[in-house]
This record gives sequence, C-alpha cells and structure tokens, in this order.
Amino acid sequence: VQLQASGGGLVQAGGSLRLSCAASGPSLKIDAMGWFRQPPGKEREFVSAIIRSGGNTAYADSVKGRFTISRDNAKNTVYLQMSNLKPEDTAVYYCVSKNTPWLSRDPQLYDYWGQGTLVTVSS
Repeated sequence: VQLQASGGGLVQAGGSLRLSCAASGPSLKIDAMGWFRQPPGKEREFVSAIIRSGGNTAYADSVKGRFTISRDNAKNTVYLQMSNLKPEDTAVYYCVSKNTPWLSRDPQLYDYWGQGTLVTVSS
C-alpha cells in the first residue's frame, strides 16, 4: 500500500488548509486512516483518525474543534480540513493507515505511512 499526501504549504495564523492522502496498491484492504504530525525538534504525535465507515473518529485535544477528518472510500482518500491554524500547528504531517477497523493514537499500530507534507503557520 502506498500513501500519497498533498496539500501542505505556508499559511498565516487563523487561516485554513486541507490535506489529502490517497491510498493505492494491490489488494487494498485498509480500514482506519489518519494523520500524525512531527513539529520541528519534537516527537511525532497523533492528530486524527477515522474508520472506513466514517462512523468513528478521534482527535488530539490540541486540534479538536479546529480540524475535521473525512474520507472518500470510492477514491481511497482521507482528508484533513484544518481551520483556525496556529503557529504551533507547524509540522510535517504524515498520513497513516492500517488494516484493522479500530482507532489508535499509537503510531506503532499503523501499518502504512506516507512520505509527509509540510505545514507552516506564520504568526
């Protein structure tokens, strides 16, 4: 399975961005998809995740109410709509997926990782 993320860039504080991540590969059987991020000089952290049916989502407390995760299963794509961005949201954002249908904040439980896309929020 390959994950291709896009949509990162430079935005001013208070602005919005939408990240996309398309999954591809033979016998595509992924279920949960989501996002982690790694701020400069810090460890990787969970951002959000969603199961295949879309009926269950999870968010980090730091982004709750500002970020919205969604997916289009016909396109094997997950989205992260980010609003009211803050300088502390600056990070490389990684798309992830796994074959099981339950959500997790543990990066070790995800089977596949994309290459990352940089989001920079200026103050």
